Amino acid sequence: MQSQFLAAINQIAAEKNISQEVIVEAVEAAFRTAYRKEYGKRTQNIEAKLNEGMDNATIYLVKEVVKTIEDADIEMTVAEAKKYNKKAKIGEEIRIDVTPAKGYGRIAAQAAKQVIIQRIQEAERDIIFKKFKDRENELITALVHRVEKENIYLTIENTTVPLSSEYRIPNEHLNPGQRIKLYLEKVIKTSKGPQLLISRTHPELIRKLMEAEIPEIQDGAVEIKAIAREAGVRCKVAVYSNDPKIDPVGSSVGQKGVRIQTITNEIGNERIDIIQWNEDPVKFLEAALAPATISKILIDKKTSRASVYVHEDQRALAIGKNGQNVRLASKLTRLEVDILDVEATENISDKIEAKTINEITDFSKEIIEKLTKANLSQTEQIKGLSVKDFIDIGLTEDEAKIVVEIMKKVR
Repeated sequence: MQSQFLAAINQIAAEKNISQEVIVEAVEAAFRTAYRKEYGKRTQNIEAKLNEGMDNATIYLVKEVVKTIEDADIEMTVAEAKKYNKKAKIGEEIRIDVTPAKGYGRIAAQAAKQVIIQRIQEAERDIIFKKFKDRENELITALVHRVEKENIYLTIENTTVPLSSEYRIPNEHLNPGQRIKLYLEKVIKTSKGPQLLISRTHPELIRKLMEAEIPEIQDGAVEIKAIAREAGVRCKVAVYSNDPKIDPVGSSVGQKGVRIQTITNEIGNERIDIIQWNEDPVKFLEAALAPATISKILIDKKTSRASVYVHEDQRALAIGKNGQNVRLASKLTRLEVDILDVEATENISDKIEAKTINEITDFSKEIIEKLTKANLSQTEQIKGLSVKDFIDIGLTEDEAKIVVEIMKKVR
């Protein structure tokens, strides 16, 4: 007949999803602690072994057989050892049954209880760590459990995980009982247990959602080349296919936009622009700056800087609200992007020969005055200066960009 103690062990193992062996080990550790508290010393080598019925434990004091005793708590002579084992030899261990007949006091029992609780908590944490460690960089589903000001508490496979405000989509309202998808970036061990670094704002969340929703991306026919995201507002995704029969943009968007709309709905109606990736950086940047119509693009490969020329009526589109369009295009293409007005630069001569700034007729009176005030009257002095350099000496951003473009033509 199963003992009550064994039944309790099995119940704990089932409730906590921990193996019986782990619970038994925790209980044996508790018996060791209780014995040391009540009868033994911290320096002694104590073992505890649950008996077959698991309703009690045998306590052993373990000592090593030595020629000369240096520490009586853990060592004994051959002569003493032979009282317990007639064949005892130097180097062997002798286990002496020291199981107390009268049990344990309240303090010892309390200490034992704490050991069991601690060991079970450690086992639970280890299970959680192992379960999620193999799922790093994956998409996971969570249930919103509780909503607070700083944190939202989620339930992920019976594990409660906090989602801090910095990893939440701005202005997104989540409600208890709502199911959401997140990106599991990393799982790390801490003194308080495993910490799941989960995010609703990470660019990789978009990749994982697209992989889950779009068959052509799942099977590798369409590849996601780059993602630039400002969570909750807008995202640009560059896609590509080696197969000329496949339209990577159309495959990603879906018929009537159904596929991409599913993803948009999941992330709080964040706008997603799908862009055709191109190995030609000029064509890629032009596509990334859509919906603006681009007149000309010049790229300095050494500095990874692009000068993009647009007509005045396209400037706002190219830059976007609060600079968002050009900022995302810059992230997507990994280029520093300057938006320039065609009208302001189209009259610049193809080649300019000048030693002083006064000889450059394309410079406005205001530009010449500001450069002169900064003691920069010679063309050699300003060759190679950046837009930021000119802004630092008092030029406006537009003036600085014009000077940089003109100086490219000065010999």
